[in-house]
Amino acid sequence: MASRRTLGLGRRVRYFFWRASNVDWKNLRRISKKLSRATWKPATLIALDMIWSAARHETGFTDYQDWDFHLLGHRDRITYMTHPKSNHIAQLVNQKPYRHFFADKSEFVKHFSEYIGRETLDARESSPQEIEKFVNKHQSVMIKMIDSDGGKGIERRNATDIRDYAQFKNELIENRQFLIEQVIPQHPEMAALNPSSVNSLRIVSYFDGKEVHILARVLKMGNGDVIDNFAHGGMYTMLSEDGVALHAAFDVEGDAYEIHPISGIRIPGFKVPLYDKVLELVDTVARIVPEIPYVGWDIAISPDRPVVIEGNYNTGVFQAKPSLTGNKTGLLPLYREKIGF
Repeated sequence: MASRRTLGLGRRVRYFFWRASNVDWKNLRRISKKLSRATWKPATLIALDMIWSAARHETGFTDYQDWDFHLLGHRDRITYMTHPKSNHIAQLVNQKPYRHFFADKSEFVKHFSEYIGRETLDARESSPQEIEKFVNKHQSVMIKMIDSDGGKGIERRNATDIRDYAQFKNELIENRQFLIEQVIPQHPEMAALNPSSVNSLRIVSYFDGKEVHILARVLKMGNGDVIDNFAHGGMYTMLSEDGVALHAAFDVEGDAYEIHPISGIRIPGFKVPLYDKVLELVDTVARIVPEIPYVGWDIAISPDRPVVIEGNYNTGVFQAKPSLTGNKTGLLPLYREKIGF
């Protein structure tokens, strides 16, 4: 039987050749040039190191930028969880027959209905009249593709902007935006961070069959858009064990914000309200589908309790940015300890 070292090497070799044949050259040039301007290192050397890191450490190009790999040595780099590594874990421990509860947002809101804190409607199962009644009741709704990620296909629509509900339903079906949701009412302290979006938490958990382990605690916030997703202009920072923002937030471009540019609120030191209830909620929902033990939970804070926005069985990775924190150790050792790989 092949050793774990051999299997790991084989996986990295396969990933290297897949990465080499699927290089996003535009992204490679953009990131290497930006890091070159910040460090005065030649962009070509940074680009070569990005490709090497993809093979050696299984880093995506955005991973390389987000966690300042250009500033890290080998001993630091090997401590970082990356998106490809996270994907390996998800594929290994999250059983395929049960992934649909998380991959399909319409199934998720039904299966976790007790914990979502909002009313929902499926456009496929509703008449134009029922959709009109729902929208008029809430005045503002979120429409979502049921099987997208990264914030794709999520929009906010207002009742005042919809004239023909038969046409509106046809648009939803055509765009596969089947799920219509009430906008989650936010706790005023969370809403103040960025008033245009629901500002949420990403809590990454692993359920070992007995105990729910917290692997990452993240505060996400929008920056003028209607969603707080990192890929759509949002930003994030890590939280302490008691729910306090530890550092400045940063966005997908790598730009850092100690003061939120819209609200003017100082991000380091921001205390998430009702955080003790957040931990209780995650401990509860993480046990509902034990066949999917590794999940990234998006949690909103409503005025009286935290609620679940969605669960991601193939969660993104969130870690502190070394240039903002001085901390050059990633979360891979914690993942190894709690998951046992």
